[in-house]
Amino acid sequence: MVSKTVEVIRDWRDLPASQRGAAVAVGAFDGVHRGHQAVIASARAAAQRLGAPLAVVSFDPHPRRLFQPEAAPFRLMTADQMARAMAPLGVDRLYLIPFDREMAGMTDEEFARRVLSEGLGVAHAAVGFDFTFGKGRSGSPEALRTYGQELGFTVSVTDRIDDVSGLKLSSSAVREALKAGDMNRAAAILGRPFAIQGEVIHGDKRGRTIGVPTANIAMGDYMRPAYGVYATRTRLPDGRVVKGVANLGVRPMFEIEQPLLEVWLLDFDESLYGQTLETELVAFLRGEMKFDGLDALRVQIEADAATARGVLG
Repeated sequence: MVSKTVEVIRDWRDLPASQRGAAVAVGAFDGVHRGHQAVIASARAAAQRLGAPLAVVSFDPHPRRLFQPEAAPFRLMTADQMARAMAPLGVDRLYLIPFDREMAGMTDEEFARRVLSEGLGVAHAAVGFDFTFGKGRSGSPEALRTYGQELGFTVSVTDRIDDVSGLKLSSSAVREALKAGDMNRAAAILGRPFAIQGEVIHGDKRGRTIGVPTANIAMGDYMRPAYGVYATRTRLPDGRVVKGVANLGVRPMFEIEQPLLEVWLLDFDESLYGQTLETELVAFLRGEMKFDGLDALRVQIEADAATARGVLG
C-alpha cells in the first residue's frame, strides 16, 4: 500500500477555507517518535469524531534555532522526512509555521487566538502533557483548554507514555541513544530506524582507488550520532532499498572539518551525484579508527562490509 502524500502548508495567515478547520496535534514533533504518535492519535480520534481533516502544527525552523543560534546541530529529521513519517498516521496536512521574532513574541493567549483560532480555524487541538507555548513558555495544556473554551475549539492532553520496558519516549532520549551508538534503543523510541536524508555530493574520491566508492552526504543540521561505522539501508529516489556500510564522522586518517556520512552501497554500481538518498543507520559496528595505509583501510572496510551483511540479513 502506498502512503498518501501529506499537504505541507508553510503559513498560518490568510489561508483559504479549504486549508482551515482541522483537528490538529500541536508541538515540535522532531523525530515523530512513539510519544508524538500518541498525541497525533488523540487528534485523529477528534478528527473522526468531528468529521474534520487531521493536521499537525509544527514549526520551522525549530524554536531552539532562533533562541540558541549557536547551538550544536540537533535535528532528528528534515521537514520532508517529518511529512513522510506522518503519512501512515493518517495526517492530511502539516502546518510548518515559520518560527520568527513575531511568533516568539506572542503571548500564549495571542498564539491560541491569532494562530490556532483566527489563522488555522482549528476544531480541536491535541497536545502532550509537557506542552508549553507563548512568550517565555508561559502557556500550559490547562491554559490552552481555557482558551479553547473561549475561542470555540476543544483540547485533549496526552499523558506521558513510557515503553513497557521503561524506555522514555522523547526526542532527548532518542538523541542520548544516538550519541551512545545504541541504534536499537533509538529505533525502539522512534518506531523505525533513525535515518539521514541528503543530496549526494562530490568527495575526494579516495574510496574509488581501493574499490570502495561511497555516496557522500553532508550532515547539515542533523544531530551527530556516535562517530564510526554503521550497517545501513539506503532508499534511492526510485524506491529501491540497498544494503550498505557507512562511515559517519571526520575520518581520522584523512581528517575533514565537517562530518560526512559516507555510504558504500553493496553490490551496487551507479552514479548517484545530485540525487537525494535516505540512509537508515541500522547498527553501530565500531568507532572511527586510524590505519597504517590504504591497504589496511581496505581490509578493515571489507571486514566491516561482511559484518554489515550479517547484521542486515
